[in-house]
Amino acid sequence: MAKIVQFFVQKGVLDKTKATEIEFKLRNSSKTEEEILFEEKTITEKEIFDAKSDILGIEYLKEIPEEAKSELLKLIPEDVSKFYKMIPIFEGKGVVEIGMVYPEDLGSQEALKFLAREKKINYKVILIDFSTFDKIFKNYRELDEEMGRALQELEVQLKSPQADLKDIEMEVISEEAPTTKMVAVILRQAVEGKASDIHIEPMRNNLRVRYRLDGILHSSLVLPLKAHPAIVARIKILSNLKIDESRVPQDGRFSIKLDKITIDFRVSTFPTSLGEKVVIRILDPREAVKSFSDLGIESLNLEMIERASNKPYGMILVTGPTGSGKTTTLYSILRNLNKETVNVITLEDPVEYFIDGVNQSQVRPEINYTFATGLRSIVRQDPDIIMVGEIRDSETASLAIHASLTGHLVLSTLHTNDAIGSIPRLIDMGIEPFLLPSSLDVVIAQRLVRKICPFCKEKIMAPEPIKKILTDEYKNLPEIWKKNISLQKEIYTYKGKGCKKCNNEGFSGRIGIFEILEITPEISGLIFKNSSENIILEQAKKQGMISMRQDGFIKVIQGITTLEEVLRATKL
Repeated sequence: MAKIVQFFVQKGVLDKTKATEIEFKLRNSSKTEEEILFEEKTITEKEIFDAKSDILGIEYLKEIPEEAKSELLKLIPEDVSKFYKMIPIFEGKGVVEIGMVYPEDLGSQEALKFLAREKKINYKVILIDFSTFDKIFKNYRELDEEMGRALQELEVQLKSPQADLKDIEMEVISEEAPTTKMVAVILRQAVEGKASDIHIEPMRNNLRVRYRLDGILHSSLVLPLKAHPAIVARIKILSNLKIDESRVPQDGRFSIKLDKITIDFRVSTFPTSLGEKVVIRILDPREAVKSFSDLGIESLNLEMIERASNKPYGMILVTGPTGSGKTTTLYSILRNLNKETVNVITLEDPVEYFIDGVNQSQVRPEINYTFATGLRSIVRQDPDIIMVGEIRDSETASLAIHASLTGHLVLSTLHTNDAIGSIPRLIDMGIEPFLLPSSLDVVIAQRLVRKICPFCKEKIMAPEPIKKILTDEYKNLPEIWKKNISLQKEIYTYKGKGCKKCNNEGFSGRIGIFEILEITPEISGLIFKNSSENIILEQAKKQGMISMRQDGFIKVIQGITTLEEVLRATKL
């Protein structure tokens, strides 16, 4: 017998005939015990949840507290709240009270734990009834309507006779202007949706706004084309750019505070035949410095990075194309090295995230403050650790190598396709081969792949072609990696079915796949002899190096990503 029904039978509130009738409905319906009892109207809603509170030993919230704030709803997405019937109610003393209609449900518990880890919150569960949930849930509608209201006001403004650029400038400065509200909503929705970039693009007949989520662009808004000058002007004012200059590209930056977190936005304008396109990179400090585990670095790869990081001098290089997460990896290494006993100085173009305790400097080529000129000054600042945003030319390469040879730990990035490709690339930049073994410690090549959404993740039997690929790749793994990773006869993989939480994509977030080359004495000997890349690669495999594709296959076996994602990111 269902627990709440049994409770009321024991209390004499329900007779056995009525209880049997309710049990029959429960077995032949998708509704819950609480819903059926509520529909029967024999027992009040408060009595049902009072009983449930006694059974579960969880506090029952009968009235919504006056302190309840709709801003807290941002902690749990609307579709997740609706599906699991749970909602944030109150925050106090660093603890968020989460109201749940079904706190005993394991799926709800897992979803809440995942969200708490993502949002980094401490929570306390309290029981709420249907009415309380519905009353608070209505507040989501207010958030959704905010975009509609801003768009409506903007359209009213645009129907008025066209103003010249100076009039538009004065209008977009006003905090109450529809344009200002529209830009604020675009920025806030991008941050809350965990987008990395916003693209504002004039088309022939309208203005398109797209967000980049997990590396893929998604259309979000289509605005009237008349809104374009005002929206671009507002963004330029925020970024301290010239609003009357639309013929040449401009770069700027601004910050706003959202939910007590300061978010930086890096702005780039670009003239096109249809008008200025604006791209805004979102620099959320919560996404800036991740643990090695969050990045996807583990096992032997982690050991190699830690060995290089613990040396007082030398060089760590991160390679890969634009947007492959190189800067995030460097920041994560810096986080571990950033101590009060060391002097850390960076040269960046631009400074993406600000790190407490690190002296970060923005290069400015227009005034001849380049990576090379900055490096010359840095070595006179008594640094222990130097981070150079990118080695772009021979002079920067030479200075970085010599800094690593003279008692400094140097971190930098280089554009090559793989880890071993960095050796001929540096030689091509004019670095003598005999200098590399003494200066270079580790080269990290990386790409980003999308992670399977945890909310709609499902286990499936691997089809025969995928099974063969995984089996063949597993055989080629170095023995040291096979100790921690096993492949069963029945091979299963995972995929996301697609849900509202992941916009029906089946993916949520990204993780790195890595190829890490450690410069051992054996590799050093081959570099001295000016050996080919193939010979160096064979030696690297013998000492345990795996390719990015192999690291991706390991993450497929572990259920983190899909084989299709790995093949897309590592296509030859």
